[in-house]
Amino acid sequence: MGYTAVRGGLDAIQNAEALVAAMPHCSDNPIDVRQVEAHLAIAVDRVMSEGGLIDPGLAAIAIKQAEGDLIEAAFLIRAYRSTLPRLGYSLPTDGSRMVVLRRISSIFRDIPGGQVLGLTRDYTQRLLDFDLLRSAAGHPPGQPPREVADPPAFPGVIGFLRNEGLLAPAPPEPSEDEPFDVTRMPLRFPAPRSAALQVLARGEAGAMLMLAYSSMRGYGGVGHGALGELRYGELSVRISHPITGRPVAIGHVRATEVHYLSGGHGSLQEGEAEEYYLGYGLVAGRDERKAISMAILDASLRYARPDDTQPVAQQEFVLTHVDSIESSGFVEHLKLPHYVTFQAGLQRSRKFKEMMGAAANG
Repeated sequence: MGYTAVRGGLDAIQNAEALVAAMPHCSDNPIDVRQVEAHLAIAVDRVMSEGGLIDPGLAAIAIKQAEGDLIEAAFLIRAYRSTLPRLGYSLPTDGSRMVVLRRISSIFRDIPGGQVLGLTRDYTQRLLDFDLLRSAAGHPPGQPPREVADPPAFPGVIGFLRNEGLLAPAPPEPSEDEPFDVTRMPLRFPAPRSAALQVLARGEAGAMLMLAYSSMRGYGGVGHGALGELRYGELSVRISHPITGRPVAIGHVRATEVHYLSGGHGSLQEGEAEEYYLGYGLVAGRDERKAISMAILDASLRYARPDDTQPVAQQEFVLTHVDSIESSGFVEHLKLPHYVTFQAGLQRSRKFKEMMGAAANG
C-alpha cells in the first residue's frame, strides 16, 4: 500500500529523522553494539528468528537502532535480508546432528545420554538482582566454550514411542526438487507443511504464545500435551561442494528444537487409534518458549478435528496473523494520512443522515 506525503510533509519527515538522530542513544553512543550482542542474547536470537537472517552482529545493530523494539528490529533485519543475493541452499539436517548444549524431556525421567539442564532460568526465583547495578569494569570477560572434539550423540526420545507403534513413523523425504520458499513464493491456502513451518519459524513469539496457550486451555487444536524432548545446541550448516558434490560444513547456527506430544486418549468404542500426535518446532537461537509454541501450533494445524472452528485450528488464521512484520505494518499504517478515504466516508455519512432526516420529516 503506497502513500504520498501531503504538502509540507517532506519537511516534517526530515525534521523527525533529525530529532531521532539527535537522541542520546544515537549521538552519545552509550551502548556498544557488542554489548547488546553479548548481554541481550535472547533478544538477539528472537530478532534473528523473526527477521529470517542468522547474524548476531546485524541483529544487535537493529536492536540498538530500534531502541529495543524487537518487532521494529526484526523489520530492519528482514528488509536488509531482501537485499542479499541467494547463493544456494543448505542440505537437510535434523536434531540428531546437533552439538547439544541443553536437552530435557518431560515424558521420561531416564533417557539415553541423560538430561542436560544446561543454561536455564527455569528453576530460579523471579527476584530482581540488584547486584547487576554494580559496574562490570575490571571483571574479566567470560571464557569461550571449550571445543568438544567428539561430541556425544543423543538419540531422539520419540524414537521409543515409534518403536512401540504409539507414534506414527516419520514421513518420507519430500519429493520436490526444491523446498517451498515463503520468501519467494506467495503463500496460498491450503499451504504445504514446509511452508507452514517456515512461517511459524519466523512468527512473532508473543502471538504464537497466545495461540498455543489457547490450544492448551481447550480452545481448539490438540489440547494439553507434553514435551517429548527439548534440545538446544549447534547445528552445522552443510552444502554440496561445487566441484566434488560431497557434503561439506561451512559453519554452524544455534537453534532450539522441540518435539511436542499430544493425544494418547483413543476410544475403543469409537475406533480411534491409541496414538500420540507429534508437533515440531525449530527456531533460531535460544528461544524455548517460542519453539514450544511453534510445536503446539504445528500439531494443532495438522491434527485438529475437521469440525474444529477455533482460530488455532485454522491454517489461514494462524499463518496470516503470527507474522510480526505483516501485522505490525498493517496496524501502524493507521498513523499515515487517511484524509481522502475518511473524508469520502464522512460525506457519505452526512448525506445519508440528511436523507434519513428528510424521509422522517416528509
